[in-house]
Amino acid sequence: MTGRAALRGIGALALLLLAGCASAPPRGEQRYAQTQDGAPAGVPPDVAAIPLPVPRPEPLSRYGNRSSYQVNGRTYHVLPSAAGYDARGIASWYGTKFQGYLTSSLEPYDMYKFTAASKVLPIPSYARVTNLENGRCVIVRVNDRGPFVADRIIDLSYVAAIRLGIQQAGTGLVRVQGIDANDPANVRALRCGGEGAAASDASAGRGHPLIYLQVGAFLEQANAERVLARLRDGGLDNATISATDVRGQRFWRVRLGPLPDAAAADALAPRVQALGLPPPQVSIDMRMP
Repeated sequence: MTGRAALRGIGALALLLLAGCASAPPRGEQRYAQTQDGAPAGVPPDVAAIPLPVPRPEPLSRYGNRSSYQVNGRTYHVLPSAAGYDARGIASWYGTKFQGYLTSSLEPYDMYKFTAASKVLPIPSYARVTNLENGRCVIVRVNDRGPFVADRIIDLSYVAAIRLGIQQAGTGLVRVQGIDANDPANVRALRCGGEGAAASDASAGRGHPLIYLQVGAFLEQANAERVLARLRDGGLDNATISATDVRGQRFWRVRLGPLPDAAAADALAPRVQALGLPPPQVSIDMRMP
């Protein structure tokens, strides 16, 4: 659980910044009783006995839903809806250090519920998270902001991490699909164990994810070549350029990899930024056997 969500968004980012309106009560930085995060002592809970949340329409929280906000000099834009959101990347989780403390929605964090933090999904909203390495899935209710680490896309509660099988490693490769709680057909299609989900889960478990760090995507190949040269001059010899077409437009991607695991991506990202380049993003290719 290294770099646990950039200290949970810098003490929940002094919620005033993330508040949904100007009248939000200033709370200041949260003071945590623990300095290190981790799992609770004792036998892990039986997550099969904990019911998954059922997506349902909910009004947006008064807090945590500004259309845009900044953390560490980077601007994030909150989506108006979870519908259509589909991303692959690294998931992390958070546990005892934050238990009972307020999330960005001003709800207490409960590590024994299936919840999550997202930088961009609205609060509250629901998402289906699939472990790309073993095919396990979980439905989570998003009620917090984070993780503010460049190569991570979601921060899971402790029990959600157990259900996906990533609690020991601390991170894992996942697919996050936003659920449209106003569309019963979409809710059914994305439920864990549903007809639509079963095929996706099975293919994810059979496939082998190839992990890359994407440093940039450029319309001009010359620009990609310049970034490639900077990476290699900095000792990052596993940098490559590949062409990809998006909506009929060709881009030149500069990526590092493939990497052995999520921990390797975590370790490599700071080296990229030390070269004066923007934070890299995880890119995952699924190689089927």
